[in-house]
Amino acid sequence: MSRPLPQPPLLLITDRAQAQAGLVDVVRQACAAGCRWVSLREKDLPEAEQLELFAQLRAVTHPFDVTLTLHGAPELALAARADGVHLPDGDDARAARVLLGPSALVGLSVHSVESAAAVPVDVLDYITASPVFLTSSKPGHGPALGQDGLKRFVLASPVPVIALGGIAQDTVSLCAETGVAGVAVMGDIMRASLPGAQVLALLSRLDAPAST
Repeated sequence: MSRPLPQPPLLLITDRAQAQAGLVDVVRQACAAGCRWVSLREKDLPEAEQLELFAQLRAVTHPFDVTLTLHGAPELALAARADGVHLPDGDDARAARVLLGPSALVGLSVHSVESAAAVPVDVLDYITASPVFLTSSKPGHGPALGQDGLKRFVLASPVPVIALGGIAQDTVSLCAETGVAGVAVMGDIMRASLPGAQVLALLSRLDAPAST
């Protein structure tokens, strides 16, 4: 059975290359505005530097009781004392669950409806479906699922679905209409001159689907 996802259902994925104000400060501002789920995704860094950066994020997110996870290897998540791990498509979710234990949040990137339907419900807490819309954070990554494609993921998956890719103020409510459990955002917050304001805007639209 899936563990409850952090609330509100907004996952901030890091990218220090896009962070206008410096990654640690962007995350701090986002959390001060209400973000309660952050995942470190800096896979190009050596593991020791990822661990150091994770510790810095833990220090600034701790006052806000934020769930802090890591995109990458479960062994690295364990070493970082992360609250969970997000695995790339095709990784062994069962092995990650065994390593990290029952309380960890374990997610998986999924890129087809068929794969979404086959994920192990007793192991995973959520999957990400991507890219929902074309995104400048990952140019050339596609084709985009669109609202209809995202809905197919939601209907097929036995675990909660998080929408990822091109999520911004003008698209987040479209995702909410499909029944997703939440959205994951990278560039729209990382590139913002006022990350906290961007988080507030996203959360307001997540609570108010466009059709209402």
